[in-house]
Amino acid sequence: MPNGNSLVDRTALKFNQASIITLVVLAFALQLPSLLAVLALVLIVGTVVPSAGLFKFLYAKVLRPLKLLRPDVVQEDNLQHLFSQGLGGVFLVIAFAFLADGSFPVIGWSLSFLVAALALVNLTVNFCLGCFLYLRLRRWSFFTKTLLKRVTTN
Repeated sequence: MPNGNSLVDRTALKFNQASIITLVVLAFALQLPSLLAVLALVLIVGTVVPSAGLFKFLYAKVLRPLKLLRPDVVQEDNLQHLFSQGLGGVFLVIAFAFLADGSFPVIGWSLSFLVAALALVNLTVNFCLGCFLYLRLRRWSFFTKTLLKRVTTN
């Protein structure tokens, strides 16, 4: 489905964004850079193997059955959301590297808050910068059919 649409639950996306914001703020408040590393791992695993996404699992198996959140399913390209999530994970890996080194904590926390700020923008005004970048790169034929097929088969 590289250029096609798929069913996307916008509530699951919003839960993902809210979780990212919460964990970044918590990591900063508690001064736990390792929490950023865990968050980065969760995002990257959920990107490479979408069925293994932790936030997606919590939403589908806990929050939705308890009727705490309601689905909002729309038809759109899910690859843009996966790309955005993966990009956030990569930025958090870089942030963690700066924090773990200890020499540049301001850069590490700034990158972390950039990820959280972009998640907040998406959560509140429905603008996804990662999705926008994905669509631009796709228009320029940056992504190959092989790469897209590999991601969509997971």
